[in-house]
Amino acid sequence: MEIEFAGEVVEWRGPAPYFFVRLPLDAADLVEDVKAEVVYWGVVPVVAQIGDTEFETAMFPREETWFLPVKVAVRRAEEVELGDVVEVRMQVGRD
Repeated sequence: MEIEFAGEVVEWRGPAPYFFVRLPLDAADLVEDVKAEVVYWGVVPVVAQIGDTEFETAMFPREETWFLPVKVAVRRAEEVELGDVVEVRMQVGRD
């Protein structure tokens, strides 16, 4: 399943700061529809693209939606900062 959406880059503080894009509720509902088929260890694997940069990661459930981690390499390549709204295209599940 492919999903496209726009979302704000937010920070989740832990031992180190992590940056995520929170899925809008309509996109989160689509993930919920296929979650049982793709979830492992409570996360959903995806291949995502922001700008020209494609990357593999796994989304975490948080705050009644899913959080897409945005890797440092992706943020640097696409010049993405905290608070930016980014366009995301992602393929849910593993190949």
